Amino acid sequence: MRYSTWAALAVVALLCGPVGQSAAAGLDLEHYLKRDTFTDIKLSPGGDYYAATVPMEDRTALAIISRANGKVSGTFVPPRNNHASNFYWVSNDRLLIGLAEKFGSLDQPQPTGELYAMNANGGRGELLVGYRVESKGPGTRIQPKKVESVAAYLIDSMPQDERNVLVSIWPFFEDPYTRVDRLDIASGRRQTVARSPVRRAEFTSDPNGQIRFAHGAGSDNVNKLYYRDAIGDSWKLVNDEADTGHIEVALGFSEDAKTAYLQVEQASGPDAIVSWDPATGARSPLLRDPVVDPDRLIYRPGTRIPVGALYLGDTPRTRFFDESSADARLYRSLEHAFGGDAVFITSSTRDGRQVLVEAWSGRNPGDFYIFDTVAKKADHLISRSVWVDPEAAAKVQPFAFKARDGMELHGYLTLPPAAAAGKPPMVVMPHGGPFGVFDQGDYDVEAQMLASAGYAVLQVNFRGSGHYGRAYQQAGARQWGGRMQDDVTDATRWAINEGHADASKICIYGASYGAYSTLMGVVREPGLYRCAAGYVGVYDLPMMHTTGDIQRSGSGSTYLKEWQGNPKDVAEVSPVNLADRIKVPVFLAAGGEDERAPILHTKRMEAALQKAGVPVESLYYSTEGHGFYTDPHRREYYAKLLAFLSRSLGGKTAAATAPATP
Repeated sequence: MRYSTWAALAVVALLCGPVGQSAAAGLDLEHYLKRDTFTDIKLSPGGDYYAATVPMEDRTALAIISRANGKVSGTFVPPRNNHASNFYWVSNDRLLIGLAEKFGSLDQPQPTGELYAMNANGGRGELLVGYRVESKGPGTRIQPKKVESVAAYLIDSMPQDERNVLVSIWPFFEDPYTRVDRLDIASGRRQTVARSPVRRAEFTSDPNGQIRFAHGAGSDNVNKLYYRDAIGDSWKLVNDEADTGHIEVALGFSEDAKTAYLQVEQASGPDAIVSWDPATGARSPLLRDPVVDPDRLIYRPGTRIPVGALYLGDTPRTRFFDESSADARLYRSLEHAFGGDAVFITSSTRDGRQVLVEAWSGRNPGDFYIFDTVAKKADHLISRSVWVDPEAAAKVQPFAFKARDGMELHGYLTLPPAAAAGKPPMVVMPHGGPFGVFDQGDYDVEAQMLASAGYAVLQVNFRGSGHYGRAYQQAGARQWGGRMQDDVTDATRWAINEGHADASKICIYGASYGAYSTLMGVVREPGLYRCAAGYVGVYDLPMMHTTGDIQRSGSGSTYLKEWQGNPKDVAEVSPVNLADRIKVPVFLAAGGEDERAPILHTKRMEAALQKAGVPVESLYYSTEGHGFYTDPHRREYYAKLLAFLSRSLGGKTAAATAPATP
């Protein structure tokens, strides 16, 4: 079965051509440029099929594989820059696929709100909702599907109803009031069943398919949570962030639909999960980790009943509402069997007998197993990246330390697999975002590549990062170039003091916000870093308020002002205005189709560095976006990056390749 499944997925992946030839000398760059065999994989409710999303060079396809013979029974391959980003088994033999677009490898896929349905055998594939839905034509009055410019997102697959699902409908205008429609997955017919009391609302249903919660915010970005008892009842305000100073989100319901579960931000520390009785208003704490927020909910197999949560801290861990429950015992047995790797049940048959289990770590991108909960037997199904040997991968270790103002910070250090005698050179790699994003210690391809080149890699979750509670994230507000940057500096000095790096051989490298932090790092600490590399970065902060995709909506403009600062203030912490303070070589790369960090940021930064007499190299591709997609471009970019770092730090380089066409 393992071989058949691999062969089936390979057929789909080959639709966009081979990965390329291995490097002839130096670092085997191709090992790190290969795309995962799949992005996500789910078991059908009846257990007869797997469905998997397959990343390609400029799109993400979906393949359906029969478990009986291991062959592909159906495929969905979207056009260029389109992606099958989410998919759901909505019956034993029909899937609903959510589409998205993105124009760069670092871009988060932006959902288009289109829902495409197809049968497990590949038949009856059609677009049910979205701006590309076409009319049956003027010659007929029978129009099963509404033709309107809206976006739709699945709320509830309604296992009790094989024909219909619940979807949220977002009209195509700024900060809209949303609604809930019942969608017929065969015909595309829709009927409205609920309307939101708040803009940009997301909805939560109970086990009976009744919409009970709406959570949203207007252009002011102030979050509100509403509740109602049943269809037709009026909405009641449960939480207003403006009054309480925190956000509450509905997670789901107990099996009898009488108890709701909420994730509640706390004044300090990570979020808590609490139970709430709508009838009495009584609340009871259920789960709270001392360090990190819940990463994802754990559901009882075969249901959407929350029973616990997965936490990604220094070591991944699971916690349950009832630690003596069968659900907790199942996870404890799986965790014991997989020897400390993180374990999560990603999908299951509707009867809960067969579950699809993922196991992963900082050295392993992920292995998937089918586990029979009755026979207590696990069979390996597939690995996310079969060419990765976890034993040969670089070790990833968590760390925590106190910043200069006493705030405890967390991060991860990836160490070279075969470090030479003495302290290794180090690359500091601040993450993008910056707010709400975090490094989580899983298999990071860039960190592993740099470690293989001989570098220690430091990733710190500076203040402003997500995952550690409201206060941790809000501590980064309006701290671009300030305390967020201090945290990166303090982490670098911590690594030096702990003996993890050669203080004379440290460079800093990042993408998007990480590129901004990289350039500000060498602005503020000219003696700490030997070089700096910025990839698809933002360097002129006032320009973010007039160009790029964030500022186009009222909520986006509010976000920039509240979290970054006013344009006149952030000019003072814009690297483009501080180039004369940079004393080390710089490498810059950007794409001409980047909407998040328009190429003009990099062009202006390069010009400012040249004017200041700073050695600067650059790489531009007019057809790339927020991160490089195409394999020749990725290959040239990483070869140039490794060569640039090597000139300052002495690590490995990749074999020379023919330059790609800009």
